[in-house]
Amino acid sequence: MNPTDHIPPVLTLAEAKAQFVHTWGVSGANWGVSKTLAQVHALLLVSPGALSTEDLMEQLKISRGNASMTVRELLDMGLVYKELRPGERREYFIAEKDMLQVTRCIIRVRKRRELDQMKRSLDQLANLPGDPADAEYRAFHATLTDIQQLATVSDKLLTRLMQAERSWFWDKFIKLFT
Repeated sequence: MNPTDHIPPVLTLAEAKAQFVHTWGVSGANWGVSKTLAQVHALLLVSPGALSTEDLMEQLKISRGNASMTVRELLDMGLVYKELRPGERREYFIAEKDMLQVTRCIIRVRKRRELDQMKRSLDQLANLPGDPADAEYRAFHATLTDIQQLATVSDKLLTRLMQAERSWFWDKFIKLFT
């Protein structure tokens, strides 16, 4: 075995960007978003300037409808902004580049879609009438109570994280790993 076999080949900037877009897109499924949404977000993140819908379609090989719906969702999430260009009919989009703000947007959306919905369901289920002497009812109620407590703590933590100032957040976050 040659000692340089473990060294990865040097990528061009274009290849590195393409690899990042691909990796971010594959990760999208783990985040609960579509691969295309994650790829559009990634492409806009690594682009130095705003891109049009046509640019997104061409670079990612996606349809106009897919590009438009994806950009609309990213706009709704607060991860992408429109850039107005006087005299241009095309719309241009640029990603939020502040990673703390990106994190806040993702947390807000995920919290609203997942945690808030789960908390409402748990609250409804916790009001289930039953006989406290029944072991099955007690076990069910105890499990729900534990999950509700965890959901409440998670909700408070995520709310504080969304409100965190940059210096506080990064100081605390970095201290976790040093």
